[in-house]
Amino acid sequence: MSSALPSARTVLPGGGGVIGVMGDGQLGRMLGIAARRMGYGFVVFGPEANSPAGAVADEQIVADYDDAAALTKFAKRVDVITLEFENVPASAAELCDAITPVRPGPAVLRLKQNRLREKSWLRERGLPVPAFCAVHSVADLQAATGQLGPAMMLKRASWGYDGKGQVRIQRHDQLAEAWEEIQAEAIAEVLVPFACEISVLVARGLDGQIAAYEPVWNRHANQILDLSLMPAPVDEAVKGKAVAVARQVIESLDMVGLLCVEFFVTQTGDVLINELAPRVHNSGHLTIEACVTSQFEQQLRAVCGLPLGSTAMIQPAAMANLLGDVWHWDEAGKASAPHWTRALAMPEVKLHLYGKAQPRKGRKMGHLTCLASDAQTAAATVQAAHAAL
Repeated sequence: MSSALPSARTVLPGGGGVIGVMGDGQLGRMLGIAARRMGYGFVVFGPEANSPAGAVADEQIVADYDDAAALTKFAKRVDVITLEFENVPASAAELCDAITPVRPGPAVLRLKQNRLREKSWLRERGLPVPAFCAVHSVADLQAATGQLGPAMMLKRASWGYDGKGQVRIQRHDQLAEAWEEIQAEAIAEVLVPFACEISVLVARGLDGQIAAYEPVWNRHANQILDLSLMPAPVDEAVKGKAVAVARQVIESLDMVGLLCVEFFVTQTGDVLINELAPRVHNSGHLTIEACVTSQFEQQLRAVCGLPLGSTAMIQPAAMANLLGDVWHWDEAGKASAPHWTRALAMPEVKLHLYGKAQPRKGRKMGHLTCLASDAQTAAATVQAAHAAL
């Protein structure tokens, strides 16, 4: 699997180079801000007018991902293309890649878009994953209990995000109802009694150079990331295992760009890969303040063929997600803004808003970051700031 182009051409900053991003949300927005700082032009492709990424772009091409004419126009307008999220159809990436390099490439995208393919690929290479079975019917699901036991997560193979398309199963009498909810190609995974969840951001350049960040500890609420800490408060041996696996994954993919590998850490200190995200990731937002090189700059360095930046941590940090739930909702369902001044009265706290006009409960609207002498102090401060909203 190769995402590197036959010609390892670079796109130099300050020389009129233009970066294209497929996807128009907040990750694209933060990539655009980093691109601007480095002197690049920035063009976004996505279906949403007045989007978070479009607001900071030189141009947004507003079209659906099956619009071949619009994709061709986009690809001809830019010097290199990268991805904001992995639900861009692989066929769209392939069309663009025939015109302008797409990094990471369509093959990585196609692998990621099917959990069953992804987990099978990882297992075939001896990489650590939870036990799983393919499921195409309720009979398959019943058979899976013989290998996995009754405690499982049933997940759609395709198009899941932030916990969507997933059902937790604890007992045999829940199998039929769980299948009724999914009714599609799926993967059943053993329910891992993990001690915690961590993620590792790792980048790989066109020249094969690899750079990994300090692992991040993550807490989720309703299957959406809630709080992240760097450095992760886990044993150094666990960190070492996770970084080694992440490096092996990105090298095996022959991927150019930034990859997030999400792990379960077991009670015995083993690491199991939960998911891959071949892009900048929510758990890496704190690198903007916490590290010499943010994840956004690092992705741009990688896909443009530049040397990778230092991943050294400047100071421990914590990040808290801001969902639409923190807006103030009246009985009629109308939202008013949180009390930003209360959070910003804490001078260590940084506010990042994503430019989304309409808040919705469960929608990612922004995040707060705090640096401190240790991650736990940073976490206490950023959670206090969040509560003050």
